[in-house]
Amino acid sequence: MSKLQALIFDVDGTLADTERDGHRVAFNRAFAEAGLDWDWSVERYGELLSVTGGKERIQRYLTTDHPNFEPPGDRREWIAALHKAKTAHYTQLIEASVVPLRPGVKRLLQAAREQGLRLAIATTTTPANVTALLQTALAPDSLDWFEVIAAGDIVPAKKPAPDIYHYALQAMQLDPQDCLAFEDSHAGLQSARQAALATVITVNGYTQAQDFTGASLVIDHLGEPDLPFKVLAGETGKAQFFDLTLAEFLHNLQHASGVPTV
Repeated sequence: MSKLQALIFDVDGTLADTERDGHRVAFNRAFAEAGLDWDWSVERYGELLSVTGGKERIQRYLTTDHPNFEPPGDRREWIAALHKAKTAHYTQLIEASVVPLRPGVKRLLQAAREQGLRLAIATTTTPANVTALLQTALAPDSLDWFEVIAAGDIVPAKKPAPDIYHYALQAMQLDPQDCLAFEDSHAGLQSARQAALATVITVNGYTQAQDFTGASLVIDHLGEPDLPFKVLAGETGKAQFFDLTLAEFLHNLQHASGVPTV
């Protein structure tokens, strides 16, 4: 049986609840700055999250909500510029420490580093967003914690396509059975599982009702010694918070059975 060698993390919704109070707010600020009267409510943004990627989300919104809208100049360039403005607003929000890491994230990352497990990021968000979150909420040198940061448009097809995980695995020269992925959404789970990765899901308010068939474990968050997680599906032994012992347990369980545990 292969040994667990690496943990690969999604970012938005997994490391931190960035969507509702981070990205959504930044989109609305960019819209206002551009003189647009668009405002994405909490509920509408939740619907738009079915589309991965910020530029793709704007495109979907135009198609469904403003089909007759004609942006000035080239449509693709206009969307890219609007999204760039949104990214600037998002990094300002994060740097103001508006969005903290989710329970257990920093503890697990620190433990992995201490035990010599390799770490990677696999996300559809832009690299600037990753940098702002990690350096503000985790540690100033935290970019160096991760061997690979696969983000944004580095691959042509975004989640639920497996491309971003294929990229990370290739860059690390690891096989899927050597790793454990962490996601928060159905699209993220599909991406990781299509890359043959055992996957832990930590749900949030936007994703808690989604289908996570195929996940190794579904919990509400990674937990802390004084803040136990709630198990929604899967086996944890006697664990009440996610640690490296549980990671090894899930890794061994997945590859001993050869089938998903949920």
